[in-house]
Amino acid sequence: MRAVTWQGKRDVSVETVDDPIRHKSNDAIIEVTSTAICGSDLHLYEVLGPFMDRGDIIGHETMGRVVEAGPESGLSADDRVVVPFPISCGRCWMCAQGLCTQCETTQVRQYGSGAQLFGYSRLYGSVPGGQAEYLRVPYAEVGPIKVGADLPDHRYLFLSDILPTAWQAVKYAGIREGDSLAVYGLGPVGQFAARIGRHLGAQVFGLDPVPERRDMAARHGIEVFDFDEDAHSTIREATSGRGPDAVVDAVGMEAHGSPLASAAQQATGLLPPPAARKLMETGGIDRTAVLHAAIDLVRRGGTLSLSGVYGGALSPMPLLTLFDKQIQLRMGQCNVRSWTDDLLPLVESSEDPLGVDDLVTHRLPLESAPEAYEMFQRKTDGCIKVVLDPNAES
Repeated sequence: MRAVTWQGKRDVSVETVDDPIRHKSNDAIIEVTSTAICGSDLHLYEVLGPFMDRGDIIGHETMGRVVEAGPESGLSADDRVVVPFPISCGRCWMCAQGLCTQCETTQVRQYGSGAQLFGYSRLYGSVPGGQAEYLRVPYAEVGPIKVGADLPDHRYLFLSDILPTAWQAVKYAGIREGDSLAVYGLGPVGQFAARIGRHLGAQVFGLDPVPERRDMAARHGIEVFDFDEDAHSTIREATSGRGPDAVVDAVGMEAHGSPLASAAQQATGLLPPPAARKLMETGGIDRTAVLHAAIDLVRRGGTLSLSGVYGGALSPMPLLTLFDKQIQLRMGQCNVRSWTDDLLPLVESSEDPLGVDDLVTHRLPLESAPEAYEMFQRKTDGCIKVVLDPNAES
């Protein structure tokens, strides 16, 4: 089959690799019909390379049709399914608590990490990902979401990651009708988080330096701002001088405005992989300009919800400010299946309350993945969300 493979820093290529095969009776194989590039894939492209191996198949936002179903998979041939990005057993204590990303069966204990994830480095099990023509799905009786045949892929695809990630971020923020919410970063997760906040009845402010992202959010009733000093002042004025009740950081470890941390990340990337891995495990830092801005903006006694990926072992945190402002802090990988029942009716609704029809800016053949990654990282051509189609001709 053809698959998108990691070859080095800022270097992905589409290669011919072995077809996946079933290993266990609860495995399934799907033929991929749509697979998206996630903002967290860019961390593999840029920062997390020391934990990647040349030839790794990447991608974790995937849907398609079942072509092989193990007898204990709970699936049948030709079922149309969305595949959540975490791999969990559904039976352990953590899964019973709804914490599938902490699954005790698939935890990657070598790196002290949570559950295995599709296509996401040694840190999460080096499991082949879904930016490919076919995907092996372990624990298929637990993860895949069966969906109908009538709606286009993009209505369902984002149930794999970014939509429940955004939903969890807003739920962790404790937003209720009449509250105020600020969202840093209006990439795909931030777009959905802002729209979900509006759907739940909040006043929502969105901050992003990219005009096209601000324009998209504004179409959905979000009050948008560039990253500048005036934005905080204006948002505070609109929230009785206190700041918003909650802030979602949908940016993560590669935030703009962190030059020293950026230089440290780049220097780490120049080391041999074993040395770079060791340094990142013990001394890695993130670019935290947005995190610090969010801490500054949220009102006293408010909540900060992190959905952007962070990975630094020594990232500095302003504990004095967090303590003094009595800020609640929630974060973590998304427990996708905990939110499916809330989200499936919304994506299937003819009213499209979360604006799923208005997110994908580029649908490209799988073979165009290298150009798509570069475009997405550089934010050129108005690129906000890319979906790759393994069946399209290049």
